[in-house]
Amino acid sequence: MRAVLKYTALTLFAIPWVLVPVWLVVVNSFKPAGEAAELGLGLPRTWAVAENYGIVLDRGGYLTGLLNSLKVTVPIVVAVVLLGAAAAWAFARSRSRWLQAAYFVMGLSILLPPSIIPTVYLLRALSLDGGSLGYVLTMTGCRLGVVVFLATGFVRAFPPDLENAAAIDGASRPQVFVRILLPLLRPVLFVGGVILIINVWNDFFFALFLLQGSANATLPLSLFQFASGTLQSLNWNLVFAHVLLTTLPLVAMYVVAQKRVLAGLTEGSLKG
Repeated sequence: MRAVLKYTALTLFAIPWVLVPVWLVVVNSFKPAGEAAELGLGLPRTWAVAENYGIVLDRGGYLTGLLNSLKVTVPIVVAVVLLGAAAAWAFARSRSRWLQAAYFVMGLSILLPPSIIPTVYLLRALSLDGGSLGYVLTMTGCRLGVVVFLATGFVRAFPPDLENAAAIDGASRPQVFVRILLPLLRPVLFVGGVILIINVWNDFFFALFLLQGSANATLPLSLFQFASGTLQSLNWNLVFAHVLLTTLPLVAMYVVAQKRVLAGLTEGSLKG
């Protein structure tokens, strides 16, 4: 009975805060401009699904933004996961005070806002401003603390016996890392990777300052440019259609990965 009441209360709470805004975006993306401007919750009197989404795909820069988002998200996630796992291994196994201080400083990067102006000046000095490479390097450094924070506790919970046994058998440090540590850290690295994908995919702040030109625009920038261009004519149907297409890859990832994310979080709580 308590479980029924709990889920009923959560459902009632989610309706006005989650379901209604989502329905507002979805249903208005199916309407022509005049109906969408009313921001109503009713079904369209005239359906304009193909027209709205066709305009977004043709003139909204969606496909370019999708490719650019994939081009920066994949290397950032791979680099942060691998470097974060290696750093977590070093922090967990070392007793050096300097490394422990570095760990706490890296943990602070999760809480403290980044300094964008010095970052822009540094990238300009290195001739990396305005392009994807500078953005990837910046985001890798800024998001590294998340994986380090998650993975360090995992490594500390594991006894070093497997690592010592592999070293006695002649395995090098890179081999121990690849064959022992990475498989053990797979659940928490998967969770950290999902968090990174969401953060990088939805990033607008860094992209606005570090990526120049529509050719380098990611999906949030493409949406911003498209919404700014249609704001005066109040084409909210096109804006909502672009919003849905922008979030569609994340929704698909969540549907596919939700069980593994929950399993990783559960295993993390048991390890802690």
